[in-house]
Amino acid sequence: MRKQFVIVSAFLLVATLLLAMFHSWYWYILFTIVVVLTFMGYDDMTQKKHAIKRIYPLFGRLRYVMEELRPKVYQYFVESDIDGRPLNRVDRSTVYQRAKNETDTMPFGTQLDVYAEGYEWLSHSIAPKDFEKMDHDPRVLIGNKDCQQPYSCSILNVSAMSYGSLSGNAIEALNGGAKIGGFAHNTGEGGISPAHLKHGGDIIWQIGTGYFGCRNSEGGFDANKFVERATLPNVKMIELKISQGAKPGHGGILPATKNTPEIAKIRAIEPHITVASPPFHSAFKTPKEMVLFLHQMRTLSGGKPVGFKLCIGIKSEFLAICKAMIELDIYPDFITVDGAEGGTGAAPQEFSNYVGAPLLDALAFVQNMLVGLNIRQHIKVIASGKVITGFHLVRAMALGADGCNSARAMMLALGCIQALLCNTNKCPTGVATQDPTLTVGLVVDDKKQRVANYQRATIKNFVELMGAAGIDDMGKITRSHIYRRISLNQMHTFEEIFPSVEEGSMLQGNVPEKYQRDYQNASADKWA
Repeated sequence: MRKQFVIVSAFLLVATLLLAMFHSWYWYILFTIVVVLTFMGYDDMTQKKHAIKRIYPLFGRLRYVMEELRPKVYQYFVESDIDGRPLNRVDRSTVYQRAKNETDTMPFGTQLDVYAEGYEWLSHSIAPKDFEKMDHDPRVLIGNKDCQQPYSCSILNVSAMSYGSLSGNAIEALNGGAKIGGFAHNTGEGGISPAHLKHGGDIIWQIGTGYFGCRNSEGGFDANKFVERATLPNVKMIELKISQGAKPGHGGILPATKNTPEIAKIRAIEPHITVASPPFHSAFKTPKEMVLFLHQMRTLSGGKPVGFKLCIGIKSEFLAICKAMIELDIYPDFITVDGAEGGTGAAPQEFSNYVGAPLLDALAFVQNMLVGLNIRQHIKVIASGKVITGFHLVRAMALGADGCNSARAMMLALGCIQALLCNTNKCPTGVATQDPTLTVGLVVDDKKQRVANYQRATIKNFVELMGAAGIDDMGKITRSHIYRRISLNQMHTFEEIFPSVEEGSMLQGNVPEKYQRDYQNASADKWA
């Protein structure tokens, strides 16, 4: 669009000037208008704050005009549960306001239907804590008895998004924001690119079934290549991706239009072809082999924290992993629980809509199993799946999370307008595309600061919410702090909806009735 604008504007300038000189002076009026519009267009192309205007000079201004015209009350989008029923409304403009360092206060009261089924709220205290005296940068130390290099991790980090799915500029901005804000940036399964390393932000290197970045010629795991990347100083943790919420049981997909020669080189694959990662790992075949593989990666990395990410499916398989941990006395340093509501740039609709457990159910299950088997003390739990606000952080921690990862909100902070073109290579803001005519709109120096602003403001709101509940430590948030409306006259706490278990109770034979069959079917030596 930029190139077309230059050509068209130059043609109109010359045409109207010639007509004015040789036909009629009235054409000078049109020539003046064209000059003004051309000046505005070039101003759009050179400014660095608005990707739409930068990519679509002059015409991109229409979007911002429409934003100003629409009622502010409608500047939200509706999140839905797995059945599509309204669950709650999250003000999308809040992310933009926080990213731009603008006020995110709201006039005229709540915009949610507090009597609607599914409405959730935090119980506040008559004796709240003084926010100014609280820790404004809460962190969690990840690393158990076998870890040589524990990592002090922020409670809100960038969730897994690969270079390939996102543009190089988007990756740079995310990593630059992580550097400014002191939080971590998950690479996604696409491997570590120069864009991940340029700004020096902390990296969580995710390794999927394609083993990109540590892949041999047959597509399997290459220990030597793994060591080269895992020992980089920027790499703070390593995450083995078992499955992701957006398409659990299905491998990652990189459309051919996004598979540039540069990306192909990073992944050690052929360029310009659609790349579908296998749905399963070739490096291990049983739960015990998986735990041993995690131990191998931790050893090869020099003792850095190693964990795995999964969307909960067949519960006996997660319990099988837990039994393998106990038998081998080897534990991952962290587990990332991804909810089925998580997003992606490309996935079959049935997988996105109908496969995998939603985050809250999965998180409560994982926490209960780890506590019931008395192994929770070895493992930190990270939640991922439509985590956007400070309340989402509180809610996740009430169910057992130590921290959270966010992808959707970080993309909004980058300037994503949810055009829903992620899988077409035509993202109009330069976030999810490899087209250089579109990526030019995303200015790294501006957007990295916006990412850092959003993360900092959300942590601030989380701490304020915690203080409002009379809590001065994350570990004191319980399931009893969160309520959900079940019907017009029924409200239950999360403790009532997702009952906790006693520490070590399952080792004593007290397995919750609904999990007894899964527990009996779980074997450390085989899946399902």
